[in-house]
Formats: sequence, C-alpha cells, structure tokens
Amino acid sequence: MKKEIKKTQTVFELIKKTDENGIEFWTARDLAKVLEYSDYRNFKSVISKAKIACKNSGHRPDDHIVDITDMVEIGSGAKRKTENVKLSRYACYLIVQNADPTKDVVAQGQTYFEPHKQNKKLKKKT
Repeated sequence: MKKEIKKTQTVFELIKKTDENGIEFWTARDLAKVLEYSDYRNFKSVISKAKIACKNSGHRPDDHIVDITDMVEIGSGAKRKTENVKLSRYACYLIVQNADPTKDVVAQGQTYFEPHKQNKKLKKKT
C-alpha cells in the first residue's frame, strides 16, 4: 500500500506549479483530473465547500483560493480563455477533505496535503 501512496504523491507533485515568488500552487482543473472528476462542473461544488471550510477555520479564502484565467489551445493552434482556480496547499487539503471519499486517490491526497506540510498563502499580483 505504501508504494501506491508514493505513486499518487508523484502525481500530485507532477501537477504542482511554482509562481514567480517561489510559492507552490496547484490548479483546480489539474487537481480535478487527478481526483478523477470527469466533469469540472461537479468539482466546482467541492471548491465551494473548501471556501466555506477555509473561512470557518479562521483563514481568508482569498489567500488560498484565487480565480484565474488560463489560455487553452483549441483546434488549429487557436487559443481561448477558460476559468480556473489557483490553490494553495491548504486549499488542496480542504478540497480533498470535501471530495468524494469513495475514491482511493482522495485518501491519498489527504495524506499528501497534510496541513503540517506548509501553509503558505498565495500572493496576489499587485
């Protein structure tokens, strides 16, 4: 079982990004795929629950969950804007706490995103 967790940790590491300030973050669309949500619309309700949990735990949701716009490639090299969300490690932890508990990858995400690991806020561009 330990090997399986390590494999999933690698998946979470693979989708981790670092911003210009050296702060690690994940995007909601990437995390939704890893957590096996086939429809992003269903994952948005998990993000909403995480925002409530963040506020109720005494944190500012805007410090951990930030709406962003990504440019994605569509046919023939054209690009279009799509909504996404930039997530801190703490936000990811709250998301996996509110995600579908029947999925093994959710339990593995709970281990990976444990709060003691680093609770940095996302810095907003000014």
